[in-house]
Amino acid sequence: MTDDVLDAAYERLRSTGPEFDGWLSNHGPMAVEALGRHGHSDAIDRWLDGYTRRLEPAPRPAGRIDDWRLALGDPRMVGAWIGWFEEQLRNAPWAEVLSTWWPRLLPGIAAGATHGVIRVGHVVLVLREEGHTPARLAELAQGLGYWAGRWQSVPRVAAPRGSLAAGVALALVPAVSDRSGGITERLAQLEHVDGWVGAQQAIRPSTDWEAFLRDVVTAAVHRYSAHAQTDAVMLVHAATAPNAVLRTLPSLPRTMWPTSAAAAWSASAAIHAAYASRVAHDHIATPRTAADAFDRAVGHGDEHVIKLADTALDVHMWTSDDRALAAIDAAATLISTD
Repeated sequence: MTDDVLDAAYERLRSTGPEFDGWLSNHGPMAVEALGRHGHSDAIDRWLDGYTRRLEPAPRPAGRIDDWRLALGDPRMVGAWIGWFEEQLRNAPWAEVLSTWWPRLLPGIAAGATHGVIRVGHVVLVLREEGHTPARLAELAQGLGYWAGRWQSVPRVAAPRGSLAAGVALALVPAVSDRSGGITERLAQLEHVDGWVGAQQAIRPSTDWEAFLRDVVTAAVHRYSAHAQTDAVMLVHAATAPNAVLRTLPSLPRTMWPTSAAAAWSASAAIHAAYASRVAHDHIATPRTAADAFDRAVGHGDEHVIKLADTALDVHMWTSDDRALAAIDAAATLISTD
């Protein structure tokens, strides 16, 4: 992907808001980055032609941020937050801004159903590997601003201290009882779910936090095919949120890695608690190659299918396990194009 293609896509999306139709998150910047990185730059403009019809204008700043602590988690301030981060990024290097704000935003990792951290993870990868441009810095400001405005914590977060592998620990996560509401209502129930704290603690900690997160992402992708039938869209984020944190780690001071990895694990587990099917279902079909799998995601066109495919191909690269390709096929089968 050339710089011009991605930057042009970011510029097309810059005037759009981070949400539309209520709480639906704008996946445009994340999807176009994934399309380009996997060799489908030629599909970006056409995909955006269809997707941008659904989006709403960027929010105007409403008020000013005098005390950032009080403004966290106030969705009325999203426009002001975006302006705040645009100013921060004009006055300091992007990695410095990220390192300053990451520990402030991290406790609210559930923001926008984890889309705040996911959006940041996509653009940080681009900034680190391909360099900064005005369009990319503007996208980072949008991602950080959205995260700040929708800041939401995962209840009763507990640090890893057990002996279990990620896949085993994820299977122990208890489900919330009432699944009639949205993510805010579902996560709130974790305050009272027996076994929630113990399930988070059961996973084995590590001195290699990148490896720890690779295991968490792998477990979420491998479980997707069997447990996505209840809500195939929302369960995508159990994999993409920790992968966004993993992609961000190299741009952060190492002192932040343990808390970042633990927060990503808790967020992934919380999404499983809220959305994973209680009963496992078989899904047999598997694309022949990784390229076939991503081609199916592109042909399907849904932003969640594209995002899951992006993360699942990371897992396939790490493990060579075709369960990652099966997850892409399952998402393309279960998620409607309507």
